Amino acid sequence: MKYIILFFFLVSVLCIATGYFIENSWSQKFIGLGVVGLFFIVFPLFSYHRWKDKDVKDYMLTKENLEKMRDNQKDKKD
Repeated sequence: MKYIILFFFLVSVLCIATGYFIENSWSQKFIGLGVVGLFFIVFPLFSYHRWKDKDVKDYMLTKENLEKMRDNQKDKKD
């Protein structure tokens, strides 16, 4: 999975660089395709890859997590 993400990232960056450095009628389209590739392909794949085995409840502010944070702060002060 990380190689797929790396491949799409490199292709997107290459499209942006090509559109920026080579001035022709397609240069703005290359830049646009690179940006679209980053935001609609690379970032969602990267986010999925990083979060696929995580439990979302560990990162949400629930009553239990707030109480744990308060207890940790009290322990640090003592």
